[in-house]
Amino acid sequence: MTDQAVDTSSTERAGSRRPPADPDAVTQHRFLGRTRELKELRADIERTGLDTLSGRKAPRARVLLIAGRPGSGRTALAGELVRQVADRYPDGVLRARLTEPGGIPVPTERTARDLLTALGLPTPAGAGEDELSAALREALADRRALLLLDDAADAAQVDALLPDTPECLVVAVSGGPLTGIADVRPCTLGGLDTKSALELLTRFTGSVRITVDPCAAEGLVEECGAQPAVLMLAGGWLAAHPKAAVADLARHLRAQDAEGSPLVRVVRLSHDSLPASTARMLRLLSLVPAGLVDPHTASGLAGCSVEAARKALDDLVELGFLHAVGSPLPQYEVPGCLLPLLRPLAETHERPAELQLARARMLERTLRLLQSCRAITETDSVQAREKLLGMPRALRFPSPRAAEEWLRVRRPALLAAARLAVSDGELDTLARRLMSQLVRAMVAHFGTQAAAPDLYGVHQLVLDVAERRNLPREKAAALLNLADLDARTGRTAEALGRYRAALDAGREANDPYATGRAMESIGGAHQELGDYDRAADWYGRALAQRLARGERADAARLHGRIATAHTYAGRYGEALRNWRSALAGYRRIDDVAGQARALSETARVQEYAGRPEEALETCQEAVEWARRAEDSRLQAALHLRLADTLDRLGDPAAARLHRGAAERMLGEELHDSRDSHDGEDGGNGEDGGDGEIAMEQGANAYEIRSASGQN
Repeated sequence: MTDQAVDTSSTERAGSRRPPADPDAVTQHRFLGRTRELKELRADIERTGLDTLSGRKAPRARVLLIAGRPGSGRTALAGELVRQVADRYPDGVLRARLTEPGGIPVPTERTARDLLTALGLPTPAGAGEDELSAALREALADRRALLLLDDAADAAQVDALLPDTPECLVVAVSGGPLTGIADVRPCTLGGLDTKSALELLTRFTGSVRITVDPCAAEGLVEECGAQPAVLMLAGGWLAAHPKAAVADLARHLRAQDAEGSPLVRVVRLSHDSLPASTARMLRLLSLVPAGLVDPHTASGLAGCSVEAARKALDDLVELGFLHAVGSPLPQYEVPGCLLPLLRPLAETHERPAELQLARARMLERTLRLLQSCRAITETDSVQAREKLLGMPRALRFPSPRAAEEWLRVRRPALLAAARLAVSDGELDTLARRLMSQLVRAMVAHFGTQAAAPDLYGVHQLVLDVAERRNLPREKAAALLNLADLDARTGRTAEALGRYRAALDAGREANDPYATGRAMESIGGAHQELGDYDRAADWYGRALAQRLARGERADAARLHGRIATAHTYAGRYGEALRNWRSALAGYRRIDDVAGQARALSETARVQEYAGRPEEALETCQEAVEWARRAEDSRLQAALHLRLADTLDRLGDPAAARLHRGAAERMLGEELHDSRDSHDGEDGGNGEDGGDGEIAMEQGANAYEIRSASGQN
């Protein structure tokens, strides 16, 4: 909870309908009280540290600690401090929450990744905590930035993220001291001062009800412990009961269980006074992932319409139970201090089966939204369009851009929903479907490369479920996807271990696709590690399987991969034999582009083997096949290769002609590409024409199909 009573702009965005009791009482977002604490915190920023007193330069960022119980307004105070001093830090403010709403500490690896992303820096998929923490410290070493680390569970979380420069400032929020961090500046919060507490109540009730009985109002503040969270709920209760006096509320609170904290008592009182449908919605909000809810999520939870869910959420905002989150889409946050109190209410009033059903409905609604989010990108698919039109109107997005915006805004909650579904243990079938659609939606809108860090975490969850349920086919798919991401980020040894495990799982599942892809990938990993003999051996095993199954296209491609491994090992005779086999395979299936690439690589190997005349003849034949395949990039690359060969054979005039032809082709292709793709986003950033790229990198050196595309 915060020290502020209400943000009027947020309330209007949420669609509130009841006007405030006193229009003058509701002002634009304004911080209340804590003047002394703010003054002390700002003074602490300038205070000389222990290192400076001892004559040494401070090795790390200064840490200011705001400690207090949940609901004391500690996050609001930290936010106000950051607002006041942000202009001193030209490299911006970075924010992270270190504890999930359910009380589980956020892994440092995830926090560091999010902070690096906020800085616009790459975060390799699957990188560990130490690597990402070191990358964050390196990124902040030459910056002057401010870090707000909210809801820290312990000192270790904060210590792992501290910049190694005194030019940065860290404001940490915690429930207690951060023992172990040197020279930390603590500020422990109690209740608000009486004047600020009364003003907070006034924002909800209007001034009249406070001024007519100031003693009762002060008594209510005392009964609430002057805690902002309690006062906001008390104000919401008074606003919902315009005929009740302030003294009535104080009397009701005193009548509650005296052993409960003020927050427990006011939550219980407010909950019991709500209409049945709204009270049930409030209880079910204890199930939402990451404490974030939107009308669709709430609709799934309660089994009601989206409009009814939004009305209930807006009512709860006005009552102080929710905050409307500033985002392009309607979204609300359940305050962290309330979640532990809502769970017992849900368990008391709802049967376990009803809670499980509500959770399943929420995840099913999320799943269908992800299906819609992905389907709207498949504009060329008649089947996808028909499926999209068959969905209820409330689940359809008006445009691909709107779907992408929803996916971006809801990303933290969607990833949390996947973790929630897996941790439940009883919804594994639904969890598997949800994760499959989440992967597809993220790839469709963000691209594989951009979404890789999130995909890595999802594939790990898939692996967890597959191992728990003994599903070897899905285990193999998850291992292949994880290994692919490891390989792309340079962790080839780790990728090799996962490919071998995927091979075992594929064999257990009797899945020829998984076993074949695993064997091919093992060969690719050995090739990346420089072990070309083993690479050729594993490619050969994959080739034998493809031939046995009559998969001619894959067999031709594998002949090329074997040839590439032999080329790297300097065995040019073996390489040429395999390229000829690949060429024969492409001819059998009438793959013109494949023939052109095979001939181009044959010419390359002939040149490596010291046979330039043969290379020249083969390359000319490859140019003709590339022309038939209408692959202008490959034609241009072949013309450049011809030019280099002619230079070595002593014919510079002919070489110049081929270079000119290559330049014209590349110029025309660039112009055509700009005409056809002007203003379009390339999605995953991968190059669609691999002809020239494959040639320059050794032709098919390490290209493996993604398993996600097969599901």
